[in-house]
Amino acid sequence: MRFLRGVYDRLAGLVRELSKFGTVGAVAFVVDTGGFNLLQYGLHWGPLISKVVATVIAATFAYLGNRFWTFRHREQSGFAREYLLFFLLNGVALLIGLVCIAFTRYTLELTDPLSINVANLVGIGLGTLFRFWSYKRWVFLATRENVPEELPGEVTPVR
Repeated sequence: MRFLRGVYDRLAGLVRELSKFGTVGAVAFVVDTGGFNLLQYGLHWGPLISKVVATVIAATFAYLGNRFWTFRHREQSGFAREYLLFFLLNGVALLIGLVCIAFTRYTLELTDPLSINVANLVGIGLGTLFRFWSYKRWVFLATRENVPEELPGEVTPVR
């Protein structure tokens, strides 16, 4: 019974985190894609610089939303450390997105808005998978009381 309770608690916690992460991500997605399209097609900036600027703005929003809502129950390891790691990992995710856009634009030579936006969406999707995993692993650490001393179902030896 203890094992099942442990599995349920972990699953419920993961679902809560994923829901909040998804909500913050949805708003950041609108900021990112809206900003990308505004900069590229409204202001006629290049696709790569448009992506960089839109992503920096969206990532700033996402950091604040994830730190103070999604992962607020996790240990805070210092604003400077978290912020630096958060933006370093977002830089990796941004690089994934830039590769998708650059490949579409400069290798495939597809310049229409649909092709560029599909490439942007693929990059955002791949980057999101990387970010969720990396934030939990390195940025928003589990609190000490959320780290089990024993695995669910493990028998504690009698001393």
